[in-house]
Amino acid sequence: MRYHDITKDDMKNGDGLRAVLWLSGCEHACPGCQNPVTWDPDDGLLFDENAKEELFDILGRDYISGLTLSGGDPLFPGNRSEVLSLLKEVRERFPSKTIWCYTGYTYEDIACLEHIKYIDVLVDGKYVESLKDNKYEWAGSTNQRVIDLRRKE
Repeated sequence: MRYHDITKDDMKNGDGLRAVLWLSGCEHACPGCQNPVTWDPDDGLLFDENAKEELFDILGRDYISGLTLSGGDPLFPGNRSEVLSLLKEVRERFPSKTIWCYTGYTYEDIACLEHIKYIDVLVDGKYVESLKDNKYEWAGSTNQRVIDLRRKE
């Protein structure tokens, strides 16, 4: 699995101050995407133990609310196995932190994935440039849903 950046103290990609892991790999290629550089799954840096330690160091800070996975698409098929392992480890080590995940897939398309049981909030759906709304909280276009998965349980 590859990534482009780890953002510290992010306030734009989920509730509270967050660590954001910007993963490589996306097959949606949405016109107007803000991160087309992340589409290529072979681009970016290898998410190795050092990168994981950096991410966990950020998550260990008391004022950090949790982890947001973005990209690219964290649920790009080539990322799924390693993302699942990461989700499990984050949930185990930081049980009080929330996990947000941005994906171009709809909830209905991925509801069968084991990943869902580790994610607190899912922002789903492809970005649609004609539906862009800068006032729509947490998502880029109004077709995308911000789904509190804990309320679905």
